[in-house]
Amino acid sequence: MTSLQFIWFLLIGVLFSGFFFLEGFDFGVGMLIRSFAKNEAERNTIIQTIGPHWDGNEVWLITAGGAMFASFPMWYASLFSGYYIVLFLILVALIFRGVAFEFRANMQTETWKKFWEWAATIGSFCAAFLFGMMFVSMIQGVPLDKQGNIYGTFTTYVNWFSIVGGVAVSILCLLHGLNFIRLKVSGDLRARAQQWTKVLYPVLVAGEVVFAILLYFTTDFFKYHFATTLSILAVLVVLTLLAWYLAFKESDWGSFICSGLSLISVVVLIFNGLFPRVMIGKGNVNSILIQNASNSPYTLHLMTILTFCILPIVLIYFIWSYWVFYKRLSSPKQEA
Repeated sequence: MTSLQFIWFLLIGVLFSGFFFLEGFDFGVGMLIRSFAKNEAERNTIIQTIGPHWDGNEVWLITAGGAMFASFPMWYASLFSGYYIVLFLILVALIFRGVAFEFRANMQTETWKKFWEWAATIGSFCAAFLFGMMFVSMIQGVPLDKQGNIYGTFTTYVNWFSIVGGVAVSILCLLHGLNFIRLKVSGDLRARAQQWTKVLYPVLVAGEVVFAILLYFTTDFFKYHFATTLSILAVLVVLTLLAWYLAFKESDWGSFICSGLSLISVVVLIFNGLFPRVMIGKGNVNSILIQNASNSPYTLHLMTILTFCILPIVLIYFIWSYWVFYKRLSSPKQEA
């Protein structure tokens, strides 16, 4: 394995980490539109918290997919063909979620406003759940032939571990969204988000324990990466407990950063367990290695130069966009 191959494997991990940190709170806020807000004014406020950011945050996913296609074409081909239906459903969820924000703002009747609010809520949940289910089912090992084709059955994708993974990622995103609301909104909405976090964090901790147990019995992570896997799981649990404590202490920034880092820890856990593979074959048979899946050295070299020229500009833009919209919103006054 060359250094460029390793760098691009890490870079794709960084891109997915950025996606889950930023899009994670978008998913969480989206799930809360119908269940959390009590009236239309509150729903408007909740949507306004992510209004300037949600579409820009999805660029991280597009960039991660593009980087995978350009740097590891065999990985891209195997993953996107083998998980075609799951990825199609994710795309449908993202499309419904995206158009829901725009259509809701232009609806004249209460019925259609409710329809698009539910579309945003369900689309946000389905996208988070399906992402978690996809990555967790992938790390269990899938039936691969020597050409990298996946021959999976229904239980390859949908099983107890993948469902637990989907639920865990959904709850992580939900709590990340609640922490973002506490960070962005003052008044009744912030106080309500505070109460919800107190209820949901114990559920998340219990879910992470179940996830860790299933990870031990259904993957080879502990067999090949015992020390690092155990360390990352410990970091994940500590970050969750710290976010819970900081939320209890009403430290908005602290709990938000910790919940975001918890999502990043999940990505790190997956990429750590994959290494030096990009796709795990069932029983580790026909697994696709980084060195076999990558593009030519010249392509990787050219992409590296272009990336390090363009990436600072993109990061400056993202930081600037969040700085412009950093002010808190006020909760709407409750009707008498």
